[in-house]
Amino acid sequence: MPEGQETGTHNQTENQVDPLERYSRQMRFGGIGRSGQEKIAASRVVICGCGALGTVLANNLVRAGVGFVRIVDRDFVEWSNLQRQVLFDENDVREQVPKAVAAVEKLKLINSQIQLEAIVADIDRTNILQLCSDTDLILDGSDNFEVRYLMNDAAVSLKKPWIYAGCVGSYGQSMTIIPGETPCLRCVFEASPGPGEVGTCETAGVLGPVVNLIASYQSLEALKFLAGKKQALCKELFFIDLWENTQRRIKIAPLLGKVKCPCCGAKEFSWLNGDSGSQTIRLCGRNAVQVSHRSSKPLDFNQLGSQLKTSGEVQFNKFLLKFKVEEFQFTVFPDGRAIIQGTDDTEKARTLYAKYIGY
Repeated sequence: MPEGQETGTHNQTENQVDPLERYSRQMRFGGIGRSGQEKIAASRVVICGCGALGTVLANNLVRAGVGFVRIVDRDFVEWSNLQRQVLFDENDVREQVPKAVAAVEKLKLINSQIQLEAIVADIDRTNILQLCSDTDLILDGSDNFEVRYLMNDAAVSLKKPWIYAGCVGSYGQSMTIIPGETPCLRCVFEASPGPGEVGTCETAGVLGPVVNLIASYQSLEALKFLAGKKQALCKELFFIDLWENTQRRIKIAPLLGKVKCPCCGAKEFSWLNGDSGSQTIRLCGRNAVQVSHRSSKPLDFNQLGSQLKTSGEVQFNKFLLKFKVEEFQFTVFPDGRAIIQGTDDTEKARTLYAKYIGY
């Protein structure tokens, strides 16, 4: 297990006779009740990513009394995070606090009854099974598809449920996945979007209320499951666009066993074994990192350039695309490979790639 920070000792004040009293309003809801609350208090979850979705998830579940919450994130708090990442403040930015640590410090003040663990680490195929194996539920707080497909492989491999979600611009979507009982992510989206095929929060923006809505939807699905109310779980892919005032519920249950899923059907875990996903190589003496992402078709530089021009300087021809933002220079090739100059930190390079190129 990567080095973590654990806090929480299930303390209670002397005059608090019933440790569940703080959840009295939640227990009064018939769907949960005292027995459901006791199950929630005995449960363990891992939140993969502590950005916009992850902070709302952590805030909701800690207040709801989930007994153990592990928060995993590789990044530090930045100014642009404060618009939508609800557990952080300006002091966290000034002190360059890792997101997982900053979140746990805030959550300790909200609920001292539960156990919290902050892990500052990049989630990849070498550690995801260990991060998830001792939990009851895996929650998607990530911002890129590589981590989501890793979560899907891990969840199916471990036979553990997980809740997918994603937001960009004014829309978001989510679905609950229980291996063996519902379609998995690859049943619905067999392949991840290629680099540059979809916008990212950096290139397309994202509205805070959308994040809050989708993460709250995730949180409630989590509470249904943890309280032992699986029959109340949504069996559909939930989609909403708040700007366009549209909402859809897409029936996905019929896909289970009806599509040739390489993951839950054939048990081919290509993201876990490294056949899919990105690879990074530090380029010696160049203060640069090469990020390679397997793309099924050549990148559309016109589309990618249009997305990137809102964030920095872009120029391209049919052979490569150059993109400059802050102190970083990207050279992107048609096969999805990118050389990122301005850092020799492979984790930083992967973060930059996901932020601007996307995958």
